[in-house]
Amino acid sequence: MSGRGRLGCVIVAVEGSEESMNALRWALENLQLQSPAPDSSSNSGGHFVILHVQSPPNIATGLNPGAIPFGGPTPSSVEVPAFTAAIEAHQRRISEAILTHALQICSDKSVRPLFALYLFVKNVKTQVMVGDAKEKICEAVKVLHADLLVMGSRAFGPIKRMFLGSVSNYCTNNATCAVTIVKGTS
Repeated sequence: MSGRGRLGCVIVAVEGSEESMNALRWALENLQLQSPAPDSSSNSGGHFVILHVQSPPNIATGLNPGAIPFGGPTPSSVEVPAFTAAIEAHQRRISEAILTHALQICSDKSVRPLFALYLFVKNVKTQVMVGDAKEKICEAVKVLHADLLVMGSRAFGPIKRMFLGSVSNYCTNNATCAVTIVKGTS
């Protein structure tokens, strides 16, 4: 962690659920970022990284759109790139909507008099990764040298958790930094 109890890099993982947006609100309201060095002309202070992980297209659709076999004496495969491209474009639109909502939350929080305006305008970055959420979140923590990972918890019951897994549980056990799980109010 950065000096004097202030954080250099805080990753907030969002996936569009209200729980993840509540985790973002909690982070913005409760965490103090490292201030830029007084003699530095660059913005070297702490920052929030809003991270969204997209599922790969074949996982998102539940099928592999890679090849469709066509009959004939010797079967061959023909790629259907338009199908994959359409899925990827749809996922980009979803990611953009999620990040736009998250940035609006950041903008709304910057109005509060306790926080300097620049903190939530210049010191918020967004990142989108594609892959398995739990693995990509832990990868981002490592690559970005995060001081803290903040996540919401969807509070799956034991049956759903058994089949779907728990991203927050995996990250708690595998991230290379401290992890804060913000539980929902319901």
